[in-house]
Amino acid sequence: MENKLANPAPLGLAGFALTTWMLSLINAGFASGDGMGMVLALAFAFGGTAQFVAGVTELKRGNTFGMTAFCAYGAFWWSFALFVQFLHGSTPAAFVGWYLFMWGVFTLYMLIAALKLNRALQLVFVVLVITFWLLAAGEWTGSASLHQFGGYGGLITALLAFYLSAAEVINETHGRVVLPIGAPAPR
Repeated sequence: MENKLANPAPLGLAGFALTTWMLSLINAGFASGDGMGMVLALAFAFGGTAQFVAGVTELKRGNTFGMTAFCAYGAFWWSFALFVQFLHGSTPAAFVGWYLFMWGVFTLYMLIAALKLNRALQLVFVVLVITFWLLAAGEWTGSASLHQFGGYGGLITALLAFYLSAAEVINETHGRVVLPIGAPAPR
Protein backbone atom coordinates (compact mmCIF):
# COMPACT_ATOMS: atom_id res chain seq x y z
CA MET A 1 0.00 0.00 0.00
CA GLU A 2 1.39 3.39 -1.02
CA ASN A 3 1.74 6.01 1.71
CA LYS A 4 1.03 9.30 -0.06
CA LEU A 5 1.19 12.63 1.75
CA ALA A 6 -1.48 15.19 0.94
CA ASN A 7 -0.48 18.41 -0.80
CA PRO A 8 0.09 20.93 2.03
CA ALA A 9 0.35 23.96 -0.28
CA PRO A 10 -3.36 24.89 -0.23
CA LEU A 11 -3.29 25.04 3.58
CA GLY A 12 -0.14 27.16 3.63
CA LEU A 13 -1.44 29.47 0.92
CA ALA A 14 -4.78 29.89 2.70
CA GLY A 15 -3.03 30.73 5.99
CA PHE A 16 -0.85 33.26 4.21
CA ALA A 17 -3.76 34.73 2.23
CA LEU A 18 -6.22 35.18 5.07
CA THR A 19 -3.70 36.73 7.44
CA THR A 20 -2.31 38.99 4.70
CA TRP A 21 -5.84 40.06 3.73
CA MET A 22 -6.77 41.07 7.27
CA LEU A 23 -3.56 43.03 7.90
CA SER A 24 -3.76 44.67 4.49
CA LEU A 25 -7.29 45.91 5.18
CA ILE A 26 -5.74 47.94 8.00
CA ASN A 27 -2.67 49.00 5.97
CA ALA A 28 -4.83 50.13 3.04
CA GLY A 29 -7.09 52.14 5.33
CA PHE A 30 -10.26 50.05 4.87
CA ALA A 31 -10.26 49.04 8.56
CA SER A 32 -8.96 50.71 11.69
CA GLY A 33 -6.05 49.55 13.78
CA ASP A 34 -8.63 48.35 16.33
CA GLY A 35 -8.73 45.11 14.33
CA MET A 36 -5.06 44.36 15.01
CA GLY A 37 -5.95 41.89 17.78
CA MET A 38 -7.67 39.66 15.23
CA VAL A 39 -4.68 39.97 12.89
CA LEU A 40 -2.34 38.90 15.69
CA ALA A 41 -4.52 35.88 16.51
CA LEU A 42 -4.50 34.89 12.83
CA ALA A 43 -0.76 35.55 12.61
CA PHE A 44 -0.06 33.05 15.37
CA ALA A 45 -2.68 30.41 14.54
CA PHE A 46 -3.18 30.40 10.78
CA GLY A 47 -0.56 32.58 9.13
CA GLY A 48 2.19 31.29 11.41
CA THR A 49 1.37 27.82 12.65
CA ALA A 50 -0.61 26.45 9.69
CA GLN A 51 2.05 27.66 7.26
CA PHE A 52 4.80 26.14 9.37
CA VAL A 53 2.95 22.81 9.44
CA ALA A 54 2.60 23.04 5.65
CA GLY A 55 6.33 23.71 5.38
CA VAL A 56 7.26 20.72 7.52
CA THR A 57 4.97 18.55 5.40
CA GLU A 58 6.67 19.88 2.25
CA LEU A 59 9.97 18.80 3.83
CA LYS A 60 8.61 15.25 4.14
CA ARG A 61 7.59 15.42 0.48
CA GLY A 62 11.10 16.51 -0.56
CA ASN A 63 9.97 19.95 -1.76
CA THR A 64 12.73 22.41 -0.80
CA PHE A 65 10.89 25.39 -2.30
CA GLY A 66 7.63 24.69 -0.47
CA MET A 67 9.40 23.94 2.81
CA THR A 68 11.43 27.14 2.64
CA ALA A 69 8.50 29.34 1.62
CA PHE A 70 5.97 28.05 4.13
CA CYS A 71 8.33 27.78 7.10
CA ALA A 72 9.81 31.22 6.38
CA TYR A 73 6.51 33.03 5.94
CA GLY A 74 5.08 31.16 8.93
CA ALA A 75 8.00 32.50 10.95
CA PHE A 76 7.37 35.95 9.43
CA TRP A 77 3.86 35.94 10.88
CA TRP A 78 5.08 34.81 14.28
CA SER A 79 7.75 37.52 14.30
CA PHE A 80 5.23 40.13 13.16
CA ALA A 81 2.78 39.20 15.91
CA LEU A 82 5.51 39.21 18.56
CA PHE A 83 6.78 42.57 17.32
CA VAL A 84 3.35 44.22 17.37
CA GLN A 85 2.46 42.75 20.74
CA PHE A 86 5.69 43.51 22.59
CA LEU A 87 8.04 45.86 20.73
CA HIS A 88 6.06 48.12 18.41
CA GLY A 89 6.42 51.35 20.36
CA SER A 90 10.14 50.94 21.05
CA THR A 91 11.48 50.16 17.56
CA PRO A 92 12.53 52.98 15.22
CA ALA A 93 10.53 53.16 11.98
CA ALA A 94 13.75 53.00 9.94
CA PHE A 95 14.57 49.63 11.49
CA VAL A 96 11.05 48.37 10.75
CA GLY A 97 11.68 49.51 7.18
CA TRP A 98 14.80 47.35 7.01
CA TYR A 99 12.82 44.37 8.36
CA LEU A 100 10.25 44.79 5.58
CA PHE A 101 12.88 45.48 2.92
CA MET A 102 14.82 42.32 3.78
CA TRP A 103 11.62 40.27 3.61
CA GLY A 104 11.30 41.75 0.13
CA VAL A 105 14.83 40.54 -0.68
CA PHE A 106 13.96 37.04 0.54
CA THR A 107 10.76 37.15 -1.51
CA LEU A 108 12.72 38.26 -4.59
CA TYR A 109 14.97 35.22 -4.54
CA MET A 110 11.96 32.99 -3.90
CA LEU A 111 10.41 34.63 -6.98
CA ILE A 112 13.48 33.72 -9.01
CA ALA A 113 13.08 30.11 -7.88
CA ALA A 114 9.32 30.27 -8.64
CA LEU A 115 10.05 31.12 -12.29
CA LYS A 116 10.19 27.34 -12.84
CA LEU A 117 6.77 26.87 -11.23
CA ASN A 118 3.22 27.84 -12.19
CA ARG A 119 2.27 31.35 -13.29
CA ALA A 120 -0.20 31.94 -10.44
CA LEU A 121 2.56 31.36 -7.88
CA GLN A 122 4.87 33.67 -9.79
CA LEU A 123 2.26 36.44 -9.59
CA VAL A 124 1.93 35.96 -5.83
CA PHE A 125 5.68 36.51 -5.42
CA VAL A 126 5.87 39.45 -7.86
CA VAL A 127 3.17 41.38 -6.03
CA LEU A 128 4.54 40.39 -2.61
CA VAL A 129 8.00 41.81 -3.43
CA ILE A 130 6.36 45.09 -4.43
CA THR A 131 4.21 45.04 -1.29
CA PHE A 132 7.14 44.56 1.07
CA TRP A 133 9.16 47.29 -0.62
CA LEU A 134 6.27 49.77 -0.62
CA LEU A 135 5.73 49.13 3.09
CA ALA A 136 9.48 49.52 3.73
CA ALA A 137 9.56 52.80 1.82
CA GLY A 138 6.54 53.97 3.81
CA GLU A 139 8.41 53.27 7.06
CA TRP A 140 11.60 54.97 5.85
CA THR A 141 9.87 58.10 4.58
CA GLY A 142 6.93 58.27 6.96
CA SER A 143 4.66 58.39 3.91
CA ALA A 144 1.11 57.31 4.67
CA SER A 145 0.47 57.04 0.92
CA LEU A 146 3.28 54.51 0.38
CA HIS A 147 2.04 52.55 3.37
CA GLN A 148 -1.48 52.60 1.93
CA PHE A 149 -0.24 51.45 -1.49
CA GLY A 150 1.58 48.64 0.32
CA GLY A 151 -1.78 47.72 1.85
CA TYR A 152 -3.34 47.58 -1.62
CA GLY A 153 -0.47 45.38 -2.75
CA GLY A 154 -1.12 43.08 0.22
CA LEU A 155 -4.80 42.80 -0.74
CA ILE A 156 -3.84 41.82 -4.30
CA THR A 157 -1.26 39.36 -2.97
CA ALA A 158 -3.89 37.80 -0.68
CA LEU A 159 -6.40 37.43 -3.53
CA LEU A 160 -3.78 35.74 -5.71
CA ALA A 161 -2.78 33.37 -2.89
CA PHE A 162 -6.46 32.56 -2.17
CA TYR A 163 -6.98 31.80 -5.86
CA LEU A 164 -3.98 29.47 -6.00
CA SER A 165 -5.04 27.72 -2.80
CA ALA A 166 -8.56 27.22 -4.16
CA ALA A 167 -7.24 26.05 -7.53
CA GLU A 168 -5.00 23.43 -5.96
CA VAL A 169 -7.82 22.03 -3.80
CA ILE A 170 -10.53 22.19 -6.47
CA ASN A 171 -8.36 20.89 -9.32
CA GLU A 172 -7.07 17.96 -7.27
CA THR A 173 -10.52 17.09 -5.94
CA HIS A 174 -12.09 17.18 -9.41
CA GLY A 175 -9.16 15.41 -11.06
CA ARG A 176 -8.99 18.06 -13.79
CA VAL A 177 -8.24 21.74 -14.27
CA VAL A 178 -11.23 23.76 -13.10
CA LEU A 179 -9.23 26.86 -12.14
CA PRO A 180 -6.15 27.34 -14.35
CA ILE A 181 -2.87 28.27 -12.68
CA GLY A 182 -0.63 28.56 -15.76
CA ALA A 183 1.66 25.78 -16.81
CA PRO A 184 5.08 25.64 -15.16
CA ALA A 185 8.01 26.77 -17.24
CA PRO A 186 9.67 23.92 -19.16
CA ARG A 187 12.56 22.33 -17.30
